[in-house]
Amino acid sequence: MRPLVALALLTACSGGGGSTDAGANDTGSSSDSGSIDSSSDASTSDAATEASTKTCTSPVFTTSDPNGGQTFGKYYLHNDMWNTQQTLGPQTLYVCNFDNWYAVSNQKDQQGAVLTYPNVHEDFADVALNTFKAITSSFAESSPHVGIYEDAYDIWFNGFGQGHTELMIWVDNEKQVPSGNKQATQAFSGHTYDVYRTSDGSYIALVATANFTSGTIDLLEVFNWVVSKGWLASNAPLSQIDFGIEIVDTAGAPATYTVTDFSITSN
Repeated sequence: MRPLVALALLTACSGGGGSTDAGANDTGSSSDSGSIDSSSDASTSDAATEASTKTCTSPVFTTSDPNGGQTFGKYYLHNDMWNTQQTLGPQTLYVCNFDNWYAVSNQKDQQGAVLTYPNVHEDFADVALNTFKAITSSFAESSPHVGIYEDAYDIWFNGFGQGHTELMIWVDNEKQVPSGNKQATQAFSGHTYDVYRTSDGSYIALVATANFTSGTIDLLEVFNWVVSKGWLASNAPLSQIDFGIEIVDTAGAPATYTVTDFSITSN
């Protein structure tokens, strides 16, 4: 999967495709998905209400290219049908803006492999983590709750090849289970997560114990906690922050995955 990442990096006018090998660590299963978490604060609720009124009715960019994408300001929108080792169904990305887009995908479960990851992301040029004073991100999404998938942040440190660390934050999970073993249960930004890590330490996943479809996450708080566990160097180079949908299966028909809010703030 690593060569696919390198190809995407060369052709997408962005880091586009850093997330392309995320599925190498993920496997689908038939576990029950979490309930919706309603413990957001008033400001988050107001933002979610505003985001829910967005509808991408007149896309300015559309692509069915497996590696298709487009830059919108500091963000890159990527169709990211990365898993070409499997037989992929069609997927089309429709974009009105970086914070208002949707993907229509039709995929068949192939032994639990993640097949595609339509996403929005920002590249960070490998800036050392300990130079940041703040990194937060807001999102809002709507997903069909059929098949197998999860809405998730996919965050990359030290590039995308050998020696990288991939950190995922799963916010809305439908029958998907991460790789690795459970290491801890920890709360961040008002939500509780079970934390998984692979034996080689290259993959860490925070899986929300109750699904939530919008909110603001203090990413730097998460990163600093991971550093405190000894799983990441304090000066680890931050390469990319993505938000999108890891799709395994769409239950025999096209399914629509919608993002109606997204931003990253850092300094």
